[in-house]
Amino acid sequence: MTEKIEVAERLFELYHRVHRLVNVSMSEEGVSLARSKFLFYLSELGPCRCADIASALSFAPRTVTEAIDGLERDGMVIREPDPDDRRAKIISITNLGRAGLEAALQPRRQMIEELFSALDDKERSDLYRLLGVLGDKACEIGSSRMIGQELPAEAA
Repeated sequence: MTEKIEVAERLFELYHRVHRLVNVSMSEEGVSLARSKFLFYLSELGPCRCADIASALSFAPRTVTEAIDGLERDGMVIREPDPDDRRAKIISITNLGRAGLEAALQPRRQMIEELFSALDDKERSDLYRLLGVLGDKACEIGSSRMIGQELPAEAA
């Protein structure tokens, strides 16, 4: 019988291996997996402040600022004054950023197609279902650990 820890370790190893493969394939197109997260967020939700991005992606504000600096240098985003707060800037994706994101997503799709071709339809369905079960349990565990802790103002 396979131990739970062995299954978890194999899942973690797979995650890291796939993450590296996807990152390399996307980086070859000019936009790393990390950079694509920022571009995707801006593409989907539109212009916003660095603080909004940091909150949505659960990144430290400094990390977001540094990433946006690089994306701005490469012409993939622009910063403009926030009309509601003169201290803040609004970040928007540029046409170059959209093109870079689309170019990087193609090898990501190809890598996923190639990887999951190792499974037949039933195996993919079973894996999807099992990952849902584990995801639900992770949410349950996370929620139970919040008991006794102060909730953020917007959640209260």
